[in-house]
Amino acid sequence: MEHFLERTMYASRWIMAPIYFGMTLILAVLAVKFFQELWHFIPHIMDLPDTEIILKLLTFIDLALVGSLTVIVMFSGYENFVSRMDIESDTEKLEWLGTHDYGSLKTKVTSSIVAISSIHLLKIFMNLHATETDKLQWYVIIHLTLVVSAFFMGYLDKISKH
Repeated sequence: MEHFLERTMYASRWIMAPIYFGMTLILAVLAVKFFQELWHFIPHIMDLPDTEIILKLLTFIDLALVGSLTVIVMFSGYENFVSRMDIESDTEKLEWLGTHDYGSLKTKVTSSIVAISSIHLLKIFMNLHATETDKLQWYVIIHLTLVVSAFFMGYLDKISKH
């Protein structure tokens, strides 16, 4: 009975495979959104003030970071929790693929979340007149919480490896 339970639990990791595959759809949605934003942005480049251009560029960077985070979670999660990827030796392979354990995956995810939060906060600061003071305070508190959390997670991961 114990052997059967262990084999069943171990095989259940494959339940995650469709979820990781579904993340490719998320990447497709991000790509569509990116090019939709770009399509609306390009005709107005000459008419927009500098601050609007910077805000739009921050949106593009934000979308790219979310896409990168999705790729990291998709590949690292699959390799760590489901199965090793059998990629042919003549196929282009991501250099970091197969090198991240769960701790480094957490560090990369939290770092990406802090970067995304930083960009969001910068967008708010660039459009400060449109944000209420109490909301601004909460944005800063939430961002600082994310920064402190990322720092402590990285620190804990570092001391646990020594």
